Amino acid sequence: MLEHDALPERRYPAHQAWRRVHNRSVIVFVTVCTRKRQPLLTTEAVHQALLDAWAEADSWMVGRYVVMPDHVHLFASPCDPESPDLRRWIQFWKGGVTKRGPLETGKSLWQRDVWDRQLRTGDSYTAKWEYVRSNPVRHGLVRNPEDWPYQGELNEWIWHD
Repeated sequence: MLEHDALPERRYPAHQAWRRVHNRSVIVFVTVCTRKRQPLLTTEAVHQALLDAWAEADSWMVGRYVVMPDHVHLFASPCDPESPDLRRWIQFWKGGVTKRGPLETGKSLWQRDVWDRQLRTGDSYTAKWEYVRSNPVRHGLVRNPEDWPYQGELNEWIWHD
């Protein structure tokens, strides 16, 4: 048996509190999935509802993002050291998208939990973004990342190591 085979399988992601170290940037890579991975997100109405909800939930800023049929990848950064907990912020904007009602699911639109990870270096930000922007290509939705209509950059960040 390999050592990693002995590790328990996670049912839910572990969430670390984000932390600011000196003057370094705080950027958190977030993945939010739909309930039961329903492919509901890739419409203009949902895309606009996400943009509106992120603008309203202004205690964190969204940088680059890609909306896939059943999940959203985004990079977020707190507006100031007193910004609320990341999960509370996500819960707020998920509720905003649901209330705007572009979808009639009859049940909750979102999975209960999210995946998040604070990035540590500028290289990891660049590498993660390249992975995220290529997601529609890997899933066979477009041939070139720039052809995917459900992506963008709301706030441009300069990484400070």
